[in-house]
Amino acid sequence: MTAVHDDIKIDQIIRSKRKTISLEVKRDGSLIVRAPIITPRGQIEELVESKERWIRKKQELLKQRSLEVPAKKFFPGEQFLYLGQPYTLEVVNEQADSLVLKDKFYLTANSQNNAQIIFTNWYRKHAALVIKELVVNRAQENGFAYARIGITSARTRWGSCGPKGSLNFTWRLIMAPREVIDYVVVHELVHLQVRNHSKAFWGEVSNLMPEYLDHRAWLRENGHQLTLD
Repeated sequence: MTAVHDDIKIDQIIRSKRKTISLEVKRDGSLIVRAPIITPRGQIEELVESKERWIRKKQELLKQRSLEVPAKKFFPGEQFLYLGQPYTLEVVNEQADSLVLKDKFYLTANSQNNAQIIFTNWYRKHAALVIKELVVNRAQENGFAYARIGITSARTRWGSCGPKGSLNFTWRLIMAPREVIDYVVVHELVHLQVRNHSKAFWGEVSNLMPEYLDHRAWLRENGHQLTLD
């Protein structure tokens, strides 16, 4: 771990062939700097110092959010999101599968020690089903051609579009309302044709989903809740 003056800590510097410097504050408050390979250390520290106010504000926001949404303990009575709706967890002695969703989430008692893995796998499976359906429908309706659909474990990058037409979505999206997931699907499908976030890009998103601003705002305000840890 390294630091610049005024106690602003740079936890990691990642150098690559990128052309610009970017700053990222992680969920735990750590600061990650991504920079071009030849960028002098002094230039990085100057940028961090100039962005001190933004960094501290971001760290405080994430600290508050972590208190609002503590890591799951997988105890009876806890609530877990699925398609935007909260479901209470109940622990039972026996059932066919380790985790079942009906009116509640039902988890077998002998699975509690591995509950996070079980929930993650359950969410990933259902994310793949729901997202594939949305992608297929949107693609067929609007003439998009994609290569494949992948499900990732990304924490804040809801979706991405690869240079060869592959679409990737985090399983955490399955906790969001269906219409919000659909917005992310539309967003990435449009990237198949417009690779940037230009006015033309947002115009096409708006054509396909006039209310997209509502769903984008929902993610900004509630995205931190789409987690198990």
